[in-house]
Amino acid sequence: MSGLEQRRGLMLVLSSPSGAGKTTLSRRLLQSDPDIVMSVSATTRAPRPNEIEGQDYFFVSPEDFAAMVAAGDFLEHATVFGNRYGTPRAAVMAALEAGKDVLFDIDWQGTQQLKQQARDDLASVFVVPPSKSELERRLRIRAQDSEKVVRERMAKANDELSHWAEYDYLLMNDDIQHALGKLEEILRVERSRRTRQPGLAKFVQKLMRED
Repeated sequence: MSGLEQRRGLMLVLSSPSGAGKTTLSRRLLQSDPDIVMSVSATTRAPRPNEIEGQDYFFVSPEDFAAMVAAGDFLEHATVFGNRYGTPRAAVMAALEAGKDVLFDIDWQGTQQLKQQARDDLASVFVVPPSKSELERRLRIRAQDSEKVVRERMAKANDELSHWAEYDYLLMNDDIQHALGKLEEILRVERSRRTRQPGLAKFVQKLMRED
């Protein structure tokens, strides 16, 4: 493997107000790109229908979650709508060292914590809907939440949107296929950064020695 091919993995973060489409974008990116894997979070919330332990989330008790926080087992953790979420550290760091990219579906709180711990490994994207009315429509048609939760999510949207400038990229999801193409373009650019190719310096030095 040449120096141009050697690469350290990156953490690609997607954040958005609930209903903006980041979960759909995440799934489609994972289907289209074999070199990126999903970070599996631990959470204290109850499983939703069809969610699989260890694949969608690690479902843990509040007591076990607190113990993991105390032990420093999370890269980031946050409380969202009364439930706790956290990213286990060990699996993510092993993937990066192996040159594998890791995709995160987390909020702005988690993104700030990742920046503090591993800024050089991070590329962050904030996904926005084309309008507030479209955001509400998407929340309602997915039929995962009660009317009360939908209202709570809409009320929180402005607070989440206010953090957009903390991200490296802003991506409007007006059409899922178009947004996916833009996301794939972002990933290609981030993978090509000089700082993510640790073997590049030796390759260039070797190139310079050639007659």
